[in-house]
Amino acid sequence: MKKTSFPMVHLFNALHSSAEGTTRVAALLSSRAMAAALSRALKLPGKKASDLGEYDPLTQVDSEDETEDDDLVLNYPRNGLSPVLPELRGRLVDEEEFHEEEWIARQVQREEEGHEVDGAGPGESQGGDSEEKAVRVRGALRTAAFLLPLTCAALVILLCAFLVPCPQGASHNKPWERLLGDVGGVTSPPVALWDVDGDGLEDVLIGVTNISNDSQPMNTQNKKYSVVAVSGVDGQLLWRKTLREALFSVQCGLHTGTTSSACVLISSGHIISVNSSTGRMLWTAAVGDVESPAVLLPDLQGDTIPDLLIATLPADQVSDLALVLISGRSGALIGRPVNFNLTAQGKLIGPLLHETVTGAYYILFGLGTVEAVSLRYIYSQATGRTPISKITLKDPSWEHLRNSNTTSLIHINSGSEQVELLVPLVAGLCHTNNNVDSVRPLNSSRSDWILVCGLNSRLSVVRESDGRPEWTLRLTSIHSRPASGHFNDDGVPDLLIHQSANGVRKVQIIDGARGRSLWEAEFVCPRLAVEDVTVLTTSGQSVFLFWAGDPLSHSQNVTKATSLPSHAGLVRWGMG
Repeated sequence: MKKTSFPMVHLFNALHSSAEGTTRVAALLSSRAMAAALSRALKLPGKKASDLGEYDPLTQVDSEDETEDDDLVLNYPRNGLSPVLPELRGRLVDEEEFHEEEWIARQVQREEEGHEVDGAGPGESQGGDSEEKAVRVRGALRTAAFLLPLTCAALVILLCAFLVPCPQGASHNKPWERLLGDVGGVTSPPVALWDVDGDGLEDVLIGVTNISNDSQPMNTQNKKYSVVAVSGVDGQLLWRKTLREALFSVQCGLHTGTTSSACVLISSGHIISVNSSTGRMLWTAAVGDVESPAVLLPDLQGDTIPDLLIATLPADQVSDLALVLISGRSGALIGRPVNFNLTAQGKLIGPLLHETVTGAYYILFGLGTVEAVSLRYIYSQATGRTPISKITLKDPSWEHLRNSNTTSLIHINSGSEQVELLVPLVAGLCHTNNNVDSVRPLNSSRSDWILVCGLNSRLSVVRESDGRPEWTLRLTSIHSRPASGHFNDDGVPDLLIHQSANGVRKVQIIDGARGRSLWEAEFVCPRLAVEDVTVLTTSGQSVFLFWAGDPLSHSQNVTKATSLPSHAGLVRWGMG
């Protein structure tokens, strides 16, 4: 027989679905009590007491299945307890009915109390709702306080991942070696450093000479000239440009108005502009016998592209030197060459572009002497037109140095000795890069100049304002170009110079402000003669790099100025 809880189900439904729960529960209780009393009095047939105790009509169903359903009902745990043993089932029926009646009475009482609570005043209900809302707000604030910093951190990480460039890999530090061709002479080939492939690292552009027929000795007929661009990372050949003549100079950084820049290749008779990324030729110009690298000028034609100036030998073979203006856009000559007759003869100085403190442009050049001529005068003589406003200014202090109004030249150096070197006194620029984009700030820096004169190597620093020496130092033979950098902390660039005699090379750092020695050491003369360079560090001081042989044991002493805050150290690199 299957035992059901039909009255209980109706009781729960009545309690939760209708306001008349109390009345229905009372009716159910009275009907259940009457049925139990009637069953005991009449002894109606039902299950034997040995199985289920006395007969209860409320648990009787019409099903005749007395096996499986009874087991399901009797063996199922009630309220988590273990199944009731068969011999105890008859006795527990009455107790179960009693507990059920007691439990129903308690539920009715709770329902009545619930109605009383529901009938409480609106202030109490609103107070509970306010407290619940406050709890929810506090939870939302805690969640926001946790998620907001987490979201900001994730956004910063993603932004850095996309915007910060990846560091260069370890492969960039691996040494490489590549055979390109013959040097083609005793002097070093022209070299420039420029980022050709856009990887952020400077690549190498170098002039190369090859032999067309290896079976025959090198001569003028079987030489092949070219310039190659080699990756600074792994030595891979980026591009090669064949030339008709030996390369004289390589300079990169000429802006062409596009995203890419141009490299200027100068041979003995031609000047060629090529795309720095591909080596494709942009323009070429025949300019005669070229004697100097190109000088970057301001835009003279108003086409937004800087123009160039070079020194050549005059075609009339009467004048000493000619200055030629070249369009940076097309390579066409701007007017005609401007010839000059110079009184002195010697080593070619310049040309260099210098901008004075008033904004006037002058070209410094000469043969054994340093002369200056205004860029305004050169443009007017070349084109016969009035120059644009950018170069029309004159500096009164410079014009006062002119010997007479009949000459266009301004004599800069006042000494009687021939000038060997003229270098702008600017720190932090590497001379070996030889790029036109750095030549302009180097030459138009409004700075003073380093002047090396005569066979006795008289070293001077000449003031820009009046051309007079700030200080002069007499030394032995200086065979290389001085390099400027910051050795002490006085803000004035200092000089790295070499003196050679009897197989010994003396390296000195000279104070740029006073002309005294700050540091010196002696080395065995090296077999190579390479220009020195300086690298400006973030601390404001420079690293001085130079080539030398083995250091001499007696030259380990260090001389330094009293204002120098730190000890001067020597680090040596070698090539195997």
